[in-house]
Parts: sequence; structure tokens; C-alpha cells
Amino acid sequence: MRLWVSFASRGKIGLINPDGTEERYLEFDVPGQVSWQTGPQFSDGRRIILLSLEEGKPWEGKVQTHLWIYDLQTQDLVEIATKDRPAPFMVCCALLPGEERMVVGPIIDGEQRIFIMNLDGSDQAPLTRRGEGFAYGVALSPDATRLAFHVTGPGDLPYRIMVMDLNGHNRVTVAQHPDHLYFGPAWSPDGQWLLYQDCHFKVDPGHDWSDLCLGRPDGSEHRVITQGRRQWFGTSYGDPETRGGGSELPQWSPDGSVVTYTRALPNSKTAWEFQPQRPDTDHFNRDYKPDEARGGTEICLLNPFSGEVKQLSHNDPPLWDFRARFSPDGRQLLFSRAAVGRPCEIWVMDRDGGNQRFLTRGYQGMGADHARWLMVSER
Repeated sequence: MRLWVSFASRGKIGLINPDGTEERYLEFDVPGQVSWQTGPQFSDGRRIILLSLEEGKPWEGKVQTHLWIYDLQTQDLVEIATKDRPAPFMVCCALLPGEERMVVGPIIDGEQRIFIMNLDGSDQAPLTRRGEGFAYGVALSPDATRLAFHVTGPGDLPYRIMVMDLNGHNRVTVAQHPDHLYFGPAWSPDGQWLLYQDCHFKVDPGHDWSDLCLGRPDGSEHRVITQGRRQWFGTSYGDPETRGGGSELPQWSPDGSVVTYTRALPNSKTAWEFQPQRPDTDHFNRDYKPDEARGGTEICLLNPFSGEVKQLSHNDPPLWDFRARFSPDGRQLLFSRAAVGRPCEIWVMDRDGGNQRFLTRGYQGMGADHARWLMVSER
């Protein structure tokens, strides 16, 4: 196996070697698809699940999506999940052991639900049901026996962290509070802890900042492991593919010793925070100007048990560094970097913060984000 880096840019999927060579973009002869994204990868190092979207606003769930298996060696593209499709909008969250079944998230009647189905869409098993809230952010446990996810609703119930078995039973609430938005569960490599974020949404309606938390999957323990809500949570920095966008999801190192921490510099403010807070204007539709952001963020590694923080990146003048992702061997990190008002870039650095290297600014230099590592067959 060898490493590639994939990233999103202008609705395209980009690929590049970690040394910055052989940048290329996947092109598909499929009409009507305005955006492509990578999903779970198969263990053979050849195949990967892709998501394509037709025109529309994905967060409203009214967009038609398609799921595909793409062979990186033969370049064959085959659509999957076409049988008994439960909703027009559906994403693939995880592959289950044996790689013949998958966890998906369809949006049905305004609620995102969690289903398990065969790759062709048959033999569906709904794990969450109508009226149980909008559930997503699904993470499969290391032993592949449980799912962690966040869910909001029904009614006024805020985001909370939950765990359940693969049949939808034995549900546990890991973190819930009426004044807190708990988001983005990530399993520790040993399966003993969940890492997630805590946003005080009533005083932060833009969902910009958070603290990091640890919780036991059985609900027996909840710890807040940072202070001052300095984790950049809502990394909405303009156009999601040119200036960065989408929630920041901290990650465990492969050895489970540290987690990524996107820490705000003092007095940093996002573009959202300069906008008037009106109850009739939601997070997605506010008219804001990305160039109004001030300050920046730096990438750190946090020992979630001792609280020790190691700063890896720092820039003068400040930049917004975020979305750090460990390589499979834990020796390197991909990350996104953006100057205020400029297209987002993909960088890579060593685990100690050294040897920081620019990789790409994306398709025609118009911005790149959401980089991830791919383990690809040598063939």
C-alpha cells in the first residue's frame, strides 16, 4: 500500500501525492452532478465509495444524491444503493465488516435517519425511526459492534451524543444538556472513550467555538478537557470549497495518546460573529462577509487525560489553520490553511509540527479543503 491525499475543490475530487507531485482530478461522465465527495474506502486499497450531488441545498435534504463504487485502478464507476431507496438524499457513513453492508443516512420527511443496508440497497434495517430527531455524525466503534452519533430534536431538544448497537438497541445517552450542543463523536482507538465538542449555542448562535470533551460510551463519565471555548468548531469560512467550510471534527492519533485541537488565537473572531444576531436568520442563510474575520487559529495536539497541549503551527501575521488529519502511521498530519479573504490551501507537516509543506490550492487555484489520507494498492 502507498499513501495518497484526496481533497475537495470546486465540486471535484482531487488527488495528490504527499510530496506534492502528480496532482490530478477525477472526471466522471455522469450528467447533472454538480459535486463529488469521497466516502469510506474498501480494505483492498482499490475501491472507494463516492457521493455525488445534484443541484440544490444539501442541508435541506431535498437534493438528489447518488452513491457509487469507484475503482482507482480500472477507473470503473458503478452506482450502488439503487434498490428500494428510502429518500432522494442519502449519504454513506460507514462500511461494516465483510464490506457487503453499509450504514447510511437518508433524510426522510425532514429528519436524517440511520439505516443499515446491503450495498445494492436491499435488506434495509432502520436503526432510528420517525420522530426520534435529526441524527447524523455516525462513527463505527473500533470493534464494529456499536454506533456513536449526534442527534437534535425532536422538538427543542439540543444536540446530544448517543451510542447504540447495530440493531438500534441498547441506546445510551453519553452527553446531553439543555444549554449545550454536543457534536461530532470520535471513538478512541481502544474503544473506551468518545471525543466530542461542547458548544454553548445559546450565547454562540453561529456555532463558532467549543470546548473538547471525553465521555464513556456507556454514559458513566463526561469530562470537559479544554477551557474557554477556544476550539474552532464551525469552520464556515465562506464558500466551503474555496475558503473552507463545514464543522471541525477533532481526531485521535492512531496510538490514542493525543487528539487534534484547533485553538483560537486571542481575540480571534469569525465572519459570523460580526453579523447581527436575528432570530429569523439561520446559520446557513445569514448574509456575511468572510473578509471580516480577524485573528486566526493554530493546530495543537492535546493529551486528553493530562491536559498537556503541544502547539504545532503558528503564523505571523495570523492564519486560520484547521482540519488536521493524522496519517495512518501517525507520523504526519494533513491540514487546511487559509488567510482571511483568500482561497483555502492543503498543507502537510510532521507530527512534531516540523517540515510544514504546501500541497495544493485546488482546481485552477480556486481553493481546496477536506483533505484525507487514502491507503492505495501499489497496483
